[in-house]
Amino acid sequence: MTGTPVRKIGIEEELLLFDPETRAVAPAAQRVLKEFREHGHGRRRARAATDELDQELFRHQLETRTDPTRDAGDALDQLIAARRTAGEAARAAGLAAGACGIVPLPSEKSVVTPNDRYRDMVDRFGEVARTGGTCGMHVHVDIESEEEGVAVLDRIAPWLPVLLAVSANSPFVDGRDSGYASWRAQVWSRWPSAGPTEAFGSVEGYREVCQILLDSGAARDTGMLYFDARLSVALPTLEVRVCDVCTDPQLAVGIAALARGLVETAARSWREGRPVPRWRAEALRAAQWRAARFAMSDSLVHPVERQLRPAREVLGALIETIEPALRDAGDTDLAETMLAQSVSQNGAVRQRSAWERGGGVVAVVDDLIERTEQSWQSAPPGHDTGHDTGHDTAPDEGLGSTHG
Repeated sequence: MTGTPVRKIGIEEELLLFDPETRAVAPAAQRVLKEFREHGHGRRRARAATDELDQELFRHQLETRTDPTRDAGDALDQLIAARRTAGEAARAAGLAAGACGIVPLPSEKSVVTPNDRYRDMVDRFGEVARTGGTCGMHVHVDIESEEEGVAVLDRIAPWLPVLLAVSANSPFVDGRDSGYASWRAQVWSRWPSAGPTEAFGSVEGYREVCQILLDSGAARDTGMLYFDARLSVALPTLEVRVCDVCTDPQLAVGIAALARGLVETAARSWREGRPVPRWRAEALRAAQWRAARFAMSDSLVHPVERQLRPAREVLGALIETIEPALRDAGDTDLAETMLAQSVSQNGAVRQRSAWERGGGVVAVVDDLIERTEQSWQSAPPGHDTGHDTGHDTAPDEGLGSTHG
C-alpha cells in the first residue's frame, strides 16, 4: 500500500423504459416517477442515492446513481439496489427498465421531458438534441484539487477509448444492426461539446476551453460540457463519461475500478513530474471511432505504441499500466476477471447473440429486459442504505444529472 487513501467512486446510469408488449420505448418517465414518489422508496425523508430516481432529457429515460464509496463490492451492491428502485417503479407503471446504450427498435418521435432547460436545449440544438436520447454510464472518481484533476485529464485521454470498447452495448438502432458495437458513441459525438480533448496544460487552460464553448454557444451551460472526461460541475470529482450503460452490473463496476485505477495512476505520474504524452485531437477521435466500431472484437489503438493491436492485448496493457493502483484499491481480481471475459461478455456481442438466437431485434429487447431484471432480482431487496457517502449530491448536478 502507498499510504494514500483509496479514492471513492460513484456511478450514474441511464436506463430505457420499455413497453413489454410492443418492445418500443415508452415516453412514460413522468408516470413512473409519480408512482415511485407516491408508493415507492421516494417517500422516505432519509434515503440513499440508490433510493432515488431522476428524469432525463427524454421521457423514455430514467437516471439512477450511487453514493460515493471506496469499496468496489459496495459499489456493486448499490448499483443493483439502484436498478431495483428503477425496475420496481417501472413495473408498477406497467413497464420495464432496460440497460442499453440506445433505443434498439423504431419508435414514435421522442418526447422531451417538461423542463425549461431541456426544452431550450432542443430549441438550440435541433436534430442533434432530438436524436440525443442515448444512455451512458458515468463514473465519478475523487480528486484532491482541480490542479490534480486537469493533470489527470491530460494523461488519461488516450486510454478512454479502451473503456468505451469494454462497455460497448448499443449495436442495434431503428430495428437494424448499425455495424457499430457502440452506436451511442457515434450519436453522442454529434453534440458540439462532446468527445475527446487534447491536453489542457493547467486549470486556466481547462477553464479557457470551457469558456470558448460557452461563448460560442456550443454548450448552453457548464452542465453541457460533454467531454469524454471532465471536472465535475458540483463535486470534487473527475467524471469519466465515455461509456455505454452496461447490462451486466459487474462489468459496470469493473469499468469503474479501471477508471479509478487510471485516475490514481495519472495522479501519481503528475506528482512524480512525468511529462504528458501529446496526442492530437484527430488521433484521439480516430481511436475512439475504432473503439465504437469494433469494441473488443478486433483491434484498438494502443495508447503507448500508438499502433493497432488486438483489443484484448490493449486492455491487458491498460491493466498492467495501472496495476499498482488496482492492487492498492483491492481491484486486481476484478480487473483480471474483466480481461478474461472481455470478448465473450461484451454487451454488443451478447446483443448480437440474442439477435441470432431470436431472429430479430425484438428478441434483443426481450433479452435486454430479462438480463436487466435478473441483475437486480438476483440480490435480496433489503439493501443497506448506510453508505459512506463522503460527498453531498445535488439533484441537478454531478451525481444527480447526466445532462448537467
